[in-house]
Amino acid sequence: MQRVIVHCDLDTFFVSVERLLNSNLIGQPVLVGGDSDRGVVASCSYEARRLGVHSAMPMKMARQLCPEAIIVRGDFDVYSRYSRIVTEIIQERIPVVEKASIDEHYLDMTDMERFYGTWKLTRELRQYIIKETGLPISFGLSSNKTVSKIATGEAKPSGELKVDSGNEIPFLAPLSIRKIPGIGEKTYLLLRNMGISHIATLQQMDVFALRKVLGKNGVAIWNKANSLDDTPVLPFSEQKSMSKETTLEVDTIDMVLLKRLLLTMVDELTFDLRQAGKLTSCITLKIRYSNFDTHTMQSKISFTSSERVIAPKVLSLFQKLYSRRMLIRLVGIRFSDITSGNYQTDLFEDTLSDLHLSEAMDRVRMRYGYRSVMRGSTF
Repeated sequence: MQRVIVHCDLDTFFVSVERLLNSNLIGQPVLVGGDSDRGVVASCSYEARRLGVHSAMPMKMARQLCPEAIIVRGDFDVYSRYSRIVTEIIQERIPVVEKASIDEHYLDMTDMERFYGTWKLTRELRQYIIKETGLPISFGLSSNKTVSKIATGEAKPSGELKVDSGNEIPFLAPLSIRKIPGIGEKTYLLLRNMGISHIATLQQMDVFALRKVLGKNGVAIWNKANSLDDTPVLPFSEQKSMSKETTLEVDTIDMVLLKRLLLTMVDELTFDLRQAGKLTSCITLKIRYSNFDTHTMQSKISFTSSERVIAPKVLSLFQKLYSRRMLIRLVGIRFSDITSGNYQTDLFEDTLSDLHLSEAMDRVRMRYGYRSVMRGSTF
């Protein structure tokens, strides 16, 4: 049976939500993100994009390209609430849904083809989301995730595109290699230096030649260029919490040791959050004393996966909770109120240097293991 996969993407999601809340922003160049020169653009409107602004750009550069832009600080709690509304609408109508990020969903409608016209059903779903939420949304429909995601990009802004079975390779051929998911700036420049600018060239290449230059990633890129993607749509289920705790070999009141243990757990948990594409908005600290009395304290925060934001909150909770001056047997941290979000750190708070440091550490850890690089505060 031919698969039917739909990719949905809420257009300029953060900006669109801000425009729902403030109609004066409609038609204006809008930047969402940190408002200082050291901040980063989390999202930008099409009016700003036409002047060269893009997500993750330093705010200082974005202001230079678009001096008339309106800068909005952003509220991830509000964005998460609208994201959940859209997810619930989709789940009510489609049985197999994967939430890829706060503004993206994959839908597997293969088994529905026998009972419904999937193209007609998807168009009706899109119109219903727009009517109920006021948010613009685009979608692409094809036989696999890669082509559907690329089709969504071609359908924007607020459009829809169907790529019929058997027409995937001709559809991809004239497009820029930038359109292929997973091709970052370095890979793009390497391919361009090889004289490759369009997907058609990748389609005609020997896969072993790409493997020789790019390794396994070269094979993955060649497969995507040739519409070879059997990745399943994984049914959406939101992880509720994640936690770590340590039972000490010897009960202690060594504050330096205890704080370093807590910072190490924060570092590990935030790394796990980012690898899972998750964000947390609730931190719980746990202390067990030598007499086995156990106490916890909780704090709500804005959604984040940044250790720079979470670590001070954990240490503050520890200062408040540890009041008995008794030996401690166990310490633990739990993150809850977890939601999907593919932002490595807090784009509304962190500077570009914070983002680069966290991303660089994560890349090293993914390749060589978590303990291959550690922050000095955890030693």
